[in-house]
Amino acid sequence: MEDTFTFLAVLSRSWAMVAMLLAFLGIVLWAFRPGSRKVHRDTADIPFRHEDAPLPDGDGPTGSQDRTEART
Repeated sequence: MEDTFTFLAVLSRSWAMVAMLLAFLGIVLWAFRPGSRKVHRDTADIPFRHEDAPLPDGDGPTGSQDRTEART
C-alpha cells in the first residue's frame, strides 16, 4: 500500500510540474505574440495621452485656490 501511495505522490508532483510549465510557456507566448506589439504599446502610452504640458498654477479641479502647505 505504501508503494502505491509513493508512486502516486511522485506521479502527481511530476504532472503538476508539467502542467505549470505548460501554463507558464503559454502565458509567455501569448504575451509576446507578434500581433500584441500594437496593443502593448497603446496600453503603455495611456498615461501620456492628451498631455502636452503640466497644468499651470491655478488651473485644475480645485480652481485658483491658494496652494500653501497646511502645516505650520
